Amino acid sequence: MTIHPAKITKVLPNSIAAEIGFDAGDAIVAINGISPRDLIDYQFLCADEVLQLEVLDATGKTHHLEIEKDYDDDLGLEFETALFDGLIQCNNRCPFCFIDQQPPGKRSSLYFKDDDYRLSFLYGSYLTLTNLPEKEWQRIEQMRLSPLYVSVHATEPEVRIRLLKNNRAGQILQQLKWFQERRLQIHAQVVVCPEINDGKHLEQTLRDLTSFHTGEIPAVASIAVVPVGLTRFRPQEDELIPVSQQKAQEVISQVKLLAQEFRQKFGSSVAWLADEWFLIAGEELPSEAEYEEYPQIDNGVGSIRLFVKQFTHAAQELLPPKVSPQRKLTWVVGNAVEKAFQPIVKQLNAVAGLKVNMQALYSDYWGQNISVTGLITGHDLLFHLKGQDIGEGILLPSVMLKNGELVFLDDMTVEEVARQLNTEILPISGVEDLINTCVK
Repeated sequence: MTIHPAKITKVLPNSIAAEIGFDAGDAIVAINGISPRDLIDYQFLCADEVLQLEVLDATGKTHHLEIEKDYDDDLGLEFETALFDGLIQCNNRCPFCFIDQQPPGKRSSLYFKDDDYRLSFLYGSYLTLTNLPEKEWQRIEQMRLSPLYVSVHATEPEVRIRLLKNNRAGQILQQLKWFQERRLQIHAQVVVCPEINDGKHLEQTLRDLTSFHTGEIPAVASIAVVPVGLTRFRPQEDELIPVSQQKAQEVISQVKLLAQEFRQKFGSSVAWLADEWFLIAGEELPSEAEYEEYPQIDNGVGSIRLFVKQFTHAAQELLPPKVSPQRKLTWVVGNAVEKAFQPIVKQLNAVAGLKVNMQALYSDYWGQNISVTGLITGHDLLFHLKGQDIGEGILLPSVMLKNGELVFLDDMTVEEVARQLNTEILPISGVEDLINTCVK
């Protein structure tokens, strides 16, 4: 892979880089004579107290600088991408892959299948470990890149090969042993596909994975069990069956029983069910205590409970008794959280002068009856909200947007949707943002 200069997109104010005179558009070519491959190399190289930098400015001119700083001082730079030598692409053909369940003709970045251990280490994205040459395994070991987030799905070689459509997928137990021997950790994910890796296969997978939850640094730190998500764009011959209410109830009982056994054995549940299972099953979410330290929060394990808890705490400090002038807003969420978020809406509407109307939507775009908030698209907003009384604006959870850009998963922009609905769209991230946007 070719290493490109690391292009700077932002220089943080009052930082070392701002003092020196770095600008967005400049690029770092080398640090102490080494060209960083990615953000991991960059952070590692910048830990030195004396840095010799080779920098390319926006006009293409090369500069050589020397910086003296404290060991743990950050330069204050943000980059266009975390990978300066390109993405390690996926070489599996999983039938449930979300990338293959999208319509054609959208922006090219939507079709990139990453399976890159560096993004797993930096951002918690899941990888399969099927495409790593020996030198990358060595780098994981040398740089102690842990924990990584691994899509296991099944530990029986033939079942995992069937799911990933890749003969190298059968090596997962040897790979977990590799992590264990080096005292490195993973967080595992199991996407359950009915009649392929459920039932006795799911039990086998969870038992195999928890056999690595031993010692001072357990190689398998946690397991998230997630239902397969299917869209109307998926390939016809994919042999997949959607998760029914009955199947969800069955998986919940099975995993709860095993988690109880694991708690007695390890002092931790180790394996957790994503919130979606309970929403599909029509069952109550587990209590807050059951999620322990929320080790798989980004996988939707406990995220609803945590959001409600954080809101309750923040509301005590941030919610005023009244707002003036009066405000009317529409809060858009996926219909999966409609019931769980009712107490939040009730608290917001207890503020005199504030009216928040929650619109809990299913996704017409993906063809899903039950939708998580992160999958609601611009099309869905137009489909459900055109002609509705929206009030002064839409409170839009930023999980609906692509990597912090103002673009939905269906390629529509926030600006485009706001124009068509003739309203303001207010992206919100987190509880405090929600409250502050409502009462400002």
